[in-house]
Amino acid sequence: MSQSKVGRWGKNLAIRVPVAVAKAARLSEGENVEVEIRDHDIVIRRASADQRADAHAAAEEIRRNRRRIKLRGETIKELINEGRKY
Repeated sequence: MSQSKVGRWGKNLAIRVPVAVAKAARLSEGENVEVEIRDHDIVIRRASADQRADAHAAAEEIRRNRRRIKLRGETIKELINEGRKY
């Protein structure tokens, strides 16, 4: 079992996740998690399967439309290929 100290992050309280725990849970920076109280304990878990499904669906839509949608006059596909040059 790992321990962590409660600190402050702006007006909120924060808990650092020890690297061993993050690796074991395959948790990555920027990933959304749900936090709830259950029987006076704090439970942290990955965002719901529905949210992950929505994110995957949005990513798939971007992939499907990468040749049509433009950003500053260039398609997503063109931007990706340009980025691969560097």
